[in-house]
Amino acid sequence: MRQGLMRTGMAYFFMIVAAVLILLPFWIAVSNSFMTESESATYPPRFLPSGINIDNFITVMNNIPIIRFIVNSFLTSSIITIGNLITSCMAAYAFAFLRFPGRKILFGLFMATMMIPWEVTVIPNYLTVRSWGWLDSYQGLTVPFLATAFGTFLMRQFFLQLPKELMEAARIDGCGHIRIFASLAVPLSMPGLATLGIYSFLNHWNMYLWPLLITNSESMRTVQIGISMLQFADVTAWNVVMAGIVLVMLPSLVLLAVGLGRLVGGLTAGALKG
Repeated sequence: MRQGLMRTGMAYFFMIVAAVLILLPFWIAVSNSFMTESESATYPPRFLPSGINIDNFITVMNNIPIIRFIVNSFLTSSIITIGNLITSCMAAYAFAFLRFPGRKILFGLFMATMMIPWEVTVIPNYLTVRSWGWLDSYQGLTVPFLATAFGTFLMRQFFLQLPKELMEAARIDGCGHIRIFASLAVPLSMPGLATLGIYSFLNHWNMYLWPLLITNSESMRTVQIGISMLQFADVTAWNVVMAGIVLVMLPSLVLLAVGLGRLVGGLTAGALKG
C-alpha cells in the first residue's frame, strides 16, 4: 500500500516538474509582454511585471502589420487544412475499402514518404513553384501541402474501425462507393476529421521555412516570418517582441484549448486497429 502511494506520489511529482518546465517559456513570454523595456532588460530576469502595460501591444500594431500577418497565416492554414481533409479522406477510403492490384504495395510506398525529411523536398518544391510563377502567392504557400501521408494513414485507421456489417448492408441496399463515402464513412469518422483538422491547422500555422523561402513582399508574410521584423540589429526591445509573440500565439492557443480533448482522443482512437 505504502509503495503504491510512493509510486503515485513520484509520478505526480515528475508530471508537475515537467508541466512547469513546459509552461515556463510561455509564462516568460506573457509576463514580459506586459513589462516596460527597463523591466524586461533587468538581470536577474523578473517573472512578474510591475503592472499591466498594454503599450507594448499597441507598439507592435504600429510597427508591423501584425493583423495582415495573422490573416495570411489563417488563410494559408485554413486552405491547407481543408485540402488535407478532402484528399486524406478520399485516399483513405480507397486504401480501406477498394480492392485493386498492388493496393498494399502502393499503400506501403505511400506511407514510406513519411520517412523522407521535409528538407529533402524543399528545393524541388521551390523550383517547381518558381517555374509556375507562384512565388509570393497563396498558391505557392498552400498547394505543396494539400495532401499528406499522415492524414491518409489517420483516416484509413478510422475507416477500418467502421462496422463491416454496416458497409455490407449499404451495398445490399444498392449504395455505390460515392454514396457510402459521403453518407456513411465520412459522417461516422468525424472524430478523425476533427483530429486531422486541428493537427493540420496548428502545424501549418507554425510553418516558418517555406514561407521564408517563397514570400518576398510584406503583404504576403505569415506571422512566423513577420514577427522577426520586431528585432533590430542595433537594439531589440524584448518586451515588444514578446507582445508580438503573444498576439501570434493567441489563435493557436484558442484552437488548441477548444480541440485538445478531441485531438488526443482522435489520435488514440485511430491507433486501435492496425
